[in-house]
Amino acid sequence: MERIANLHIERLPEGVYLATSEDVPGLVAQGRTIAETLEIARDVAKKLLEAQRERSGSIELAVAREAFDYPLIVAD
Repeated sequence: MERIANLHIERLPEGVYLATSEDVPGLVAQGRTIAETLEIARDVAKKLLEAQRERSGSIELAVAREAFDYPLIVAD
């Protein structure tokens, strides 16, 4: 089953992107592109969620519904 964690992504003055999440405490990911940042954030989230499960149970995330909106980022 797939779950959804909301990310906040911002472009830093240095030109890199930073992702954080209120849904997954401790998640911080940085990349040169949005796509790279999302990939890193996904890996970090998996590791944080696994560690949380081992310690004291799981973090409650929303279940991915059968249909939802997702922003598509296209480079020009």
